[in-house]
Amino acid sequence: MPFVRFTGFEKTVVETVAPAIIEELAAIANIPQEIVKIELLHVEKITNSPQSVEIFMFPREQEKHDAIAKMIDGHLQNQGFTRTHIFYVLLQPSLYYKEGLPLNEIPRKTVQEA
Repeated sequence: MPFVRFTGFEKTVVETVAPAIIEELAAIANIPQEIVKIELLHVEKITNSPQSVEIFMFPREQEKHDAIAKMIDGHLQNQGFTRTHIFYVLLQPSLYYKEGLPLNEIPRKTVQEA
């Protein structure tokens, strides 16, 4: 279910790094690759804002968050992007809804598909 949202990048860059990020994020977070979502956000800059990666996901151990951020930064540095801001938006299952129900009230099989 993690959503990895890129802002300020060209589509070709995101398409280039996406397969490796999906594979490695899934391994670090111990989740199926199929539930990792990669998105490219198109924003209109009003002030000088940096290229960024937002990671929306449920909380995990700090070491896993650190490893995911480091991994994404490494892939972007390999593409020549050295000053990317990476940050998390941590979600709570009780405040994440699917079909109108919070995830913590959905039978386990459906939650894994989220």
